[in-house]
Amino acid sequence: MQTVTEYNTTEHKQSLLQIVQCKCPNCGKGSLFTYRNPYNLAHTLDMPEQCTKCGVQFDAEPGFFFGTGYVSYGLSVGLTIFSFIISYLFFGLSFMGNSLYYWLAATALLLIIVQPVMMRQSRSIWLYFFRHKLFVPEAKQKKA
Repeated sequence: MQTVTEYNTTEHKQSLLQIVQCKCPNCGKGSLFTYRNPYNLAHTLDMPEQCTKCGVQFDAEPGFFFGTGYVSYGLSVGLTIFSFIISYLFFGLSFMGNSLYYWLAATALLLIIVQPVMMRQSRSIWLYFFRHKLFVPEAKQKKA
């Protein structure tokens, strides 16, 4: 029988660093992804079914990770706005001339290059946001 885990902040203080490192939202030690390199494109999103350290199941229900597209979209928009501000402040981006097109091409290239990393970060953020829906087997729940 599986039970919903209750998150105890005194045992494990969640931090932004653990989200960025793609660690388990329950124990903060296990890795979310099977392979460390996000640019191994054949295995970018390969995840174990459960955490190797605490046993929490990462896939709470069928279609659980469909919402990560919204998170990825938000990260992409944030990165685009950030690159626009940096380009405007430091490189003199103007609406007259070709500098806007150069910024657009550079930002598109940047988004393509960082897409595998953003896909992983989206899953990590999603799991931390919905950590209350994750299940831990009773045998490992007492240890964690």
